[in-house]
Amino acid sequence: MTTRNAACSCGQLQATTSGDPVRISVCHCLACQRRTGSVFGMQARFPRAQVQIRGESRVYTRISDDGNAVDFHFCAQCGATVFYHGQEDDPHIAIPVGAFADPAFPPPAFSVYEERKHRWVTIPGDVEHHS
Repeated sequence: MTTRNAACSCGQLQATTSGDPVRISVCHCLACQRRTGSVFGMQARFPRAQVQIRGESRVYTRISDDGNAVDFHFCAQCGATVFYHGQEDDPHIAIPVGAFADPAFPPPAFSVYEERKHRWVTIPGDVEHHS
């Protein structure tokens, strides 16, 4: 079983995953652009039972474009987002792929909110595309 470790910039907040993600996606929504400081966010979703969290986090809750509340957990010291999830009935935890700091991490299978994608960003054709 594959084990991966994600961490904030200072290492205080960590998420250890076991097993493979159930979904890896790229999101071009404006909120992900603001959250990451980049032109898109990339995240991997894991079943909650496959994620172990260590460290102190603070939470920022925002309403998604779909109207659902999402809790973003970030390090209280350095401010980096390490994981996020929907409300308690959400069976998954999403982790920004960059928090793994692993260039060999598997590629995304989905690209969402592409109507907000920067024109110069190119997503491979074998990725499932959604407006």
